[in-house]
Amino acid sequence: MTKSAPAADGVAAGVMWMCGSLASFIGMAIASRELSANLSTFQILFFRSLVGLVVIAALLPRLWPEMRLHRNLGLNFLRNCIHFGAQYCWTLGVAMLPLAEVFALEFTMPVWVAIFAFLILGERITPPKLIAIGASFLGVLVILRPGVEVLDPASFVVLIAAAGYGMSAVLVKLLTRSNSAGVILAWMILMQLPMGMALALTDWRPVVTGNLPWILLAGLTGLSAHYTMARALKILDASVAIPIDFLRMPLIALIGYLLYGETVSAWLALGVAMILTSNHYALRAESRRARRAASDART
Repeated sequence: MTKSAPAADGVAAGVMWMCGSLASFIGMAIASRELSANLSTFQILFFRSLVGLVVIAALLPRLWPEMRLHRNLGLNFLRNCIHFGAQYCWTLGVAMLPLAEVFALEFTMPVWVAIFAFLILGERITPPKLIAIGASFLGVLVILRPGVEVLDPASFVVLIAAAGYGMSAVLVKLLTRSNSAGVILAWMILMQLPMGMALALTDWRPVVTGNLPWILLAGLTGLSAHYTMARALKILDASVAIPIDFLRMPLIALIGYLLYGETVSAWLALGVAMILTSNHYALRAESRRARRAASDART
């Protein structure tokens, strides 16, 4: 069943939530880049979860009745191990690559979602999805240009992050059958905090006062990015919300240029265009198919 068209005020609210999501993802990238100057990647992940714990603690009384049932605790743990690994790879990539390239490679995530949803959930890979997978793969080759450029291992690390985020998204879809979104988020913080702490202790570096604002920003945006995206998707069709999310690319490229003097090559721009256009095409095609199916079901 598809959502009814939201009123004009609803559309405006949905767009505002998407703008909040854009700002959150960009803020998280900048904070992670700044913190990587003198903290280890595991420390960054630990402090992000620590800030998240403070936020979740305020909601714990409401979430505890459901959490104490321990529904699908093993699946929550598996999802968080994969998500933690993806976050590690993404944060490492932010420290080592131009921000625009990190975001470009991360936007292959819908391809990984389609592949893992087929393997785990049995969802069909339709012709539009197949086109998006092929075009995204070509877009990655255009960005990396193997055989022409020396391949940066950090690029593959970010691709691993995108694959991990894709697998995590599919597992979340499974978890939503028995867990509320708030409980999934709470288990994420409670499980990933000790992971980050144990690994951070193996490479602990001094934390200075100047790190504190960036730690706070990384922690808050890490939560708000997913919350604002979820709120936007509750109001807007994905075919409207996701193209707004694609604005992350030009925005992060501009910020990378202004803050870090990073430039965008023609090859990167072409690869990004191939990845975003193909995913947008698949999204629109799947939305039209879903609307037709809903219309047929009503008649």
